[in-house]
Amino acid sequence: MFILLCLLLGAAMTFAVVREFSPQLKGWRLGIAYLWYTVMLNGVTLLVIRFGLHKTKYVQQIFGHPSMMKLINYVLFALGLMCVYLVIRYIGRKSKFGFVAEPRALSKKQISSYAVVSLFIAAGLFISVGAVWFLTTFGKITPEQLAFQLNSTTDGADTSVTDSLWNGPIVLLVIATMTGIRLLWGNWSLKAVKWHVSAKWVKGMILALLVSIVGAGLYYAAHELRVTSLYRSIWTSSEYVKDNYVDPDKTKLKFPEQKRNLVHIYLESYENSYLAKKDGGNMDTNLMPDLQKLSEEGVHFSDSTKFGGPEQTYGSSWSVAGMVNMSAGLPLKVSTQNAYGKEGSFLPGATNMGDILAAQGYNQTVMFGADADFGGLTTYYKTHGDHKIYDYSYARANGKIPTNYKEFWGFEDKKLYQYAQEELTELAAQPEPFSFVMENADTHFPNGYKEKGMAEPFDQQYANVIFHSQAEVTKFVRWIQSQPFYENTTIVLTGDHLSMDKKFFKDFDPSYHRTTFNLILNGTQEDTKMKTTNRQYASFDYFPTILSNMGVDIKGDRLRLGTDLSSKTPTLLERDGVDYFNREMERKSPFYETEFVSEEGHESHVMIPQVENFNNTYGHILPKKK
Repeated sequence: MFILLCLLLGAAMTFAVVREFSPQLKGWRLGIAYLWYTVMLNGVTLLVIRFGLHKTKYVQQIFGHPSMMKLINYVLFALGLMCVYLVIRYIGRKSKFGFVAEPRALSKKQISSYAVVSLFIAAGLFISVGAVWFLTTFGKITPEQLAFQLNSTTDGADTSVTDSLWNGPIVLLVIATMTGIRLLWGNWSLKAVKWHVSAKWVKGMILALLVSIVGAGLYYAAHELRVTSLYRSIWTSSEYVKDNYVDPDKTKLKFPEQKRNLVHIYLESYENSYLAKKDGGNMDTNLMPDLQKLSEEGVHFSDSTKFGGPEQTYGSSWSVAGMVNMSAGLPLKVSTQNAYGKEGSFLPGATNMGDILAAQGYNQTVMFGADADFGGLTTYYKTHGDHKIYDYSYARANGKIPTNYKEFWGFEDKKLYQYAQEELTELAAQPEPFSFVMENADTHFPNGYKEKGMAEPFDQQYANVIFHSQAEVTKFVRWIQSQPFYENTTIVLTGDHLSMDKKFFKDFDPSYHRTTFNLILNGTQEDTKMKTTNRQYASFDYFPTILSNMGVDIKGDRLRLGTDLSSKTPTLLERDGVDYFNREMERKSPFYETEFVSEEGHESHVMIPQVENFNNTYGHILPKKK
């Protein structure tokens, strides 16, 4: 219905303009004019309503299922803008100053040249507008994260991010591109009272202006998205991983006679900045009072004498990468040889926590309120330890929630903790030790998920969500501590990465050093005299540290790139510094590609593609994926 209205409005404007100003237009030129006025009238109308009236979701709503009143209002608004345009054109025709389009025929050489420049303008504007949207939405995320998301599967992603792309940037891109191309192909001259600028000079000025705008946009995109880092990852190489790698398959790991259970809770975007300034945070009011109190009962590692945490190093700045770092002791380096889960393998050569515990007879479950296919996590956890995947799809297929249920990324954390209690109770009833991994999601950007009825003591929604979420996390941990199995269970809580909620952090002190939250409860190293403050470390150091706190003796204190923080062995960052480490990680690692990414020799860690796996498992209950 809306598309039909757009076409009719375009026809009305074309008729009015051609009749009054361009009666000579016939044939294909009239068709081009119709396309131009249809796109421009509707595009400008959408942009004025979206940005001028601050209707942030208007574009998405009008293209969805708009009410009749919304459609009527849109038509009236568009007609109003059309009238304004016609009046301006009429005044311009009477004026002694303005642009004049002069008819002329183009040679084949000119057509070819204009076509090439048009492609440059279109591509440049696409990259420029895309970069502005990307940086506005995500902030300065790392190039490897961008490359990973482009290369891996996004099934199950929250739609609010892609919705923001439709609500303005795409329309703006279309209008900007068409305007630039229209200016380029038109034969414009400039008239004034006593002088006249020829079409040749005007064409040169227009071309220079367009190239300058697009060039500036491309420079901005390249600088802000750190294209030089991508260049280094493709064209320069490093042996750092190979030289500092400790193979878990060749390292003696001695488990205790009574193997301890593991509960690892990944906390979405949890960082120490949410704490009060006096405790190492950056808040006037503590947003995590319950977690801070809980921390008094365990061990947390800090880069300072107050609350702190690891450096966010290369390949660890998003959820999937954070999990890989902490469970495999490796940064997640983007590879052209593997789509990370999409085709059925995810670091098949990297023996990780799941593989080690599976070999020790552990029952393993991983739980998400989102679709585990996002970012290839189904493949990662199925091919490394054969975890039971309890995610959004599992919950729908097994009657925990209706098949059409969708809150935020899937189902909200309130349900997540309820299902986690049920799953933990079942795991604890088995004779084998267990590993239970989960990640919450309510604190995901933008703004987090506002649970119905939650307290809202702060002005910003994200602050309220953090405050509520940390209380619910603490409540869940307290429940675990009250269970009989807790005595033989190590609990690990780690922020998966720094928050990407740009709006919340826009007024942060730029000199404040942001770090993710961490806490180990009931670990076996609590009574040792370990150094927990003024440590320089990365999230991959948690890999051996977690095993150590499960009572596992690790010969040499190191696994992969990670170092047991409970030991006296210095970490790679303490030895080499974070800047040097990051520079080396940015470079291509042939060893990483052949040892961890390649499927050759690691066929046991390969499964069928995720889409096929989903359709085979849930296709008889849920809509099939394509």
